[in-house]
Amino acid sequence: MGRRWLITGCSSGLGRALAGAAAAAGDDLVVTARRTADLEDLAAAWPGRVTPVALELRDADSCAAAVRYAAERLGGIDVLVNNAGGGLFGAVEETSDTELRDLLEVLLVGPWRLTRLILPLMRAQGAGHIVNVSSVAGHLTLPGAAGYAAGKQALEAMSQTLAAETAPHGIRVTVLEPGMFATRYGTAMTETREHVAAYAEANGPMLAAFRALADAPEVGDPDDFAAQVLAVVAGEGPLPLRIPIGDDAFGYREAALDASRTDLAEARRLFG
Repeated sequence: MGRRWLITGCSSGLGRALAGAAAAAGDDLVVTARRTADLEDLAAAWPGRVTPVALELRDADSCAAAVRYAAERLGGIDVLVNNAGGGLFGAVEETSDTELRDLLEVLLVGPWRLTRLILPLMRAQGAGHIVNVSSVAGHLTLPGAAGYAAGKQALEAMSQTLAAETAPHGIRVTVLEPGMFATRYGTAMTETREHVAAYAEANGPMLAAFRALADAPEVGDPDDFAAQVLAVVAGEGPLPLRIPIGDDAFGYREAALDASRTDLAEARRLFG
């Protein structure tokens, strides 16, 4: 019997690749995007197997309706993938309260809400897998991306706590930490309304690098991401909580760990 998935953020990129791979593997899915028109080709490619649903993560009623529909349509939910995301580029000083709240609604509050809605279903089943898509930015921050990093780091903290709380109920929790993949993330990323000239030198090259992600030859293929996620979900026995994905992801994680060790050693030298 195939798995039953609810995957958010399937209009493009990693979510779309994962949806196609899971359907090809014989699983049944409810896939979401803000507009179901962006999902029609997926549903047409896998009729009866892939069902699109409109979802606005920042709206509690929309989230509740999507979970309720997925559970009824599929007869339960085995895997929740909190993949939908968003990007906001701007220095800390440039980021307004409203812009930060809107971003965190997508990166943290929405996934938290969907998780909360699905947990009673998974506890009743005695099994389930919650997969939260973070990023190497969950550990390694970049100029101009403080809001994004803050959301991903908070999602990782929630996931770590969730894993301890749900393990006795047969529910697994996995945090995926993709490196650089060829998606529309960089081109879809919005910029803060306010621009402070003092940050242009530090942040300008970083913004250009983000914008070029989709066409950069050295970044990862979303289909490779999808294959690795299927392997993670199919894996038996204990899994690591955090799993870097992508050729560059382990290097970024190691760099972040090295920086933390250096910082800790310096703090111990000064104050320990």
